[in-house]
Amino acid sequence: MQTIVVKSLNHYFGKDILRKQVLSNINLEIKRGEIAVIIGQSGSGKTTLLSLIGALRSVQQGSLKIFGQEQHNASEEQMISLRRQIGYIFQSYNLLRFMTARQNVQMSVELKENISANNALLMSENILKAVGLEQHINYYPHQLSGGQKQRVAIARALVNNPKLLLADEPTAALDSKTGREVINVIQHLARNKGCTVVLVTHNHRILDIADRIFNIEDGCLQERVFV
Repeated sequence: MQTIVVKSLNHYFGKDILRKQVLSNINLEIKRGEIAVIIGQSGSGKTTLLSLIGALRSVQQGSLKIFGQEQHNASEEQMISLRRQIGYIFQSYNLLRFMTARQNVQMSVELKENISANNALLMSENILKAVGLEQHINYYPHQLSGGQKQRVAIARALVNNPKLLLADEPTAALDSKTGREVINVIQHLARNKGCTVVLVTHNHRILDIADRIFNIEDGCLQERVFV
């Protein structure tokens, strides 16, 4: 089963004479359970593509289907519904400073319907333990290292067992050792939960986790083929 199917996708920024094409004729299919890594330099279009896959931007031209749902001309309600099925890991963590690690994760659980407060608390604590933060559950972001903050972000992304996990430069702000630890956590938990992973990066040292690798340059995407 295909989680992502993209055909002839184009995307532009700006209007009229300032209009610039940032994605050009993207074609992409990713199966359920695959880990796909998209590599490219800053400005190559990889984050724009990830935001379209994650229903954070509207599709302008072409076809983009997630879980079989067409996103071209999708309503805001449909996009919101899709976002609830996706886990997001961002480079900048996006943790709320006035909440503990558990509270940051639990807030994500409480957005789902029919989850009791007690179950939300237990789910949050269990996923934080799974990413190795059992001793830091009640720490605030300013009390955590960069790697620990990213682990909280991973826990928040995975706590609701998403069908699709999107990671945007998850190691960019980390040293090589901490970055490897974070990538191993993503790989291990994603494999165990059977979700599809799309990770964009310019870090070539983490390509070993990928089932498939794509290069993106000047808005054009091409899969690496290994013989």
